[in-house]
Amino acid sequence: MIDRTLIEEGYKEIDSNDIDFLINILGKERVYKPEDIHEDFFHDELASISKIPDVMVEVLETAELSRIMDYAYKNNIPVVVRGSGTGLVGGAVAICGGILVNLSKMDTIIELDEENLTLTVEPGVLLMDIAKYVEERSLFYPPDPGEKSATIGGNISTNAGGMRAVKYGVTRDYVLGLELVMPDGEIINVGGKVVKNSSGYSIKDIVCGSEGTLAIITKAILKLIPLPESSASLLVPFKSLEEAIATVPLIIKSKSTPTAIEFMQREVLAYAEEYMGKKIPDCTNAPAYLLLSFDGSRTEVEKASDKVAEICIDNGAYDAYIVDTEERKEAIWSARGTLLEAVKASTTEMDECDVVVPRDQITSFIRYLNDIEKEVDIKIRCFGHAGDGNLHVYVLRDELDDLDWGKKLSKAFDLMYKKSIELSGLVSGEHGIGFAKRDYLLKQHGDYYIGLLRNIKKAFDPKGILNPEKIF
Repeated sequence: MIDRTLIEEGYKEIDSNDIDFLINILGKERVYKPEDIHEDFFHDELASISKIPDVMVEVLETAELSRIMDYAYKNNIPVVVRGSGTGLVGGAVAICGGILVNLSKMDTIIELDEENLTLTVEPGVLLMDIAKYVEERSLFYPPDPGEKSATIGGNISTNAGGMRAVKYGVTRDYVLGLELVMPDGEIINVGGKVVKNSSGYSIKDIVCGSEGTLAIITKAILKLIPLPESSASLLVPFKSLEEAIATVPLIIKSKSTPTAIEFMQREVLAYAEEYMGKKIPDCTNAPAYLLLSFDGSRTEVEKASDKVAEICIDNGAYDAYIVDTEERKEAIWSARGTLLEAVKASTTEMDECDVVVPRDQITSFIRYLNDIEKEVDIKIRCFGHAGDGNLHVYVLRDELDDLDWGKKLSKAFDLMYKKSIELSGLVSGEHGIGFAKRDYLLKQHGDYYIGLLRNIKKAFDPKGILNPEKIF
């Protein structure tokens, strides 16, 4: 649990008058006192950071949220916004108490504009529902974070990336416009359906990735593209992870443009097979694998996959299995999608390091993880996006007691983040900073940089009521 002493001086404690105000706007059925709030709302996916909100509310429309923020601003009450709660850094935890706003029921797909190739949605729409909706209409929303049950509001707030980032980019690249409720309740619109915009500072792009600390997203206009005609995947086993990663720059330079390039080790795939209760197609006992996907015209896909298969085999791969049936693609990519849950299920507790390093430094970082395992005497598992250098590193508790777990975890994280900085990397590739990783962000960047961040925060939220104690 989070110590109450973290609350900044000056925040108002929730009292009966505040509850009455919220009930007057939303009705009793959408206002939850602490004893009525399900424990899932105390934490995010990893559950290592937990705090009971003073009150939780369910909001259904922008006007309701505007009135709540106007009241919170005037009374100096902290507000935290939440969607599905799939985050991994405590970003949607009500650290300072106050009001937790659940936006998951603002889940309407408002408009599909096929002329301008845009989709307008509320923040609670799930990523998997967006993907299904547009693909049924032969359109495509490229961002592909691993957690498909995340809300689009959460994706935008963390600028989520995912497996297709190597070809298509990240969430920010597909957000054209936003409706925002500001900390004082003002409603503004930024961006729009236009393709180009050089009209002053891009508030839209500042809000993307701001983790709910600057404004609250109540509507988003997303950019779509035509659905690719064809797709295929390659599963490529190597005798070592070093050989697998060393092949990635050659693939990138070949101009074959894979949609995704993932790396996995056999020990992590074993967790997935145990978790799913079945074998992954074409997975032998090779120590390491690259999993690639391609999309485009049928001719483009065939040419690119054949070329990359040849590059891999020329550089030490045992084989290159072409996966071009829907059934086999589903089996392999669903296995990749379960890796987080599979690793989590294998241990008593875990924490995650989401570093990003230059592609050519992935092997150096993973070698160093092996050194940390031995030095700290703790189990570490890793997989990630070889195409963009984003590694997902999980430290496993197993049977460690509280004291040993805390000490070993802290030491392992200190070593990992220090190494990522040495390799010209960054603290987070796509999961954000939240509460859990902010000390590492502060260590990486100097006072001037952090001062800029704080000044941006102050410009948007002068009273500091939106998602306090996050990022810095």
